Amino acid sequence: MQFTAKARYVRFSPYKLRILVDVIRGKNVLYALNWLSTCALKRAEPIKKMVESAVANAKDLQNINVDSLSIKDIRIDEGPTYKYFKPGAMGRSNGYKRRVSHMSVVLVSAQEAVTKEA
Repeated sequence: MQFTAKARYVRFSPYKLRILVDVIRGKNVLYALNWLSTCALKRAEPIKKMVESAVANAKDLQNINVDSLSIKDIRIDEGPTYKYFKPGAMGRSNGYKRRVSHMSVVLVSAQEAVTKEA
């Protein structure tokens, strides 16, 4: 069975979050949580919370142990972009974009992942 979790309107750029997600894609959940815990970047925190939420969903729905879960799919999509202006040199205005991310993760039990690959 698959277990999902989503986080929307995360105030980090999707381009910066995808670098972290590429490391944990397809890995064991314990490895992913340990790696995200030791990562010294602030932008690793919402990814860690989302994976923990999916683990809690798995525990609540099927009483599955964390050791037997792996990340099947994790994606970072682009949300709405907030555009604003600030004063610039010589009376001009400079345009800025504040990017927002939508994240989703799908967890699957390890034995289910092995049977589908074979």
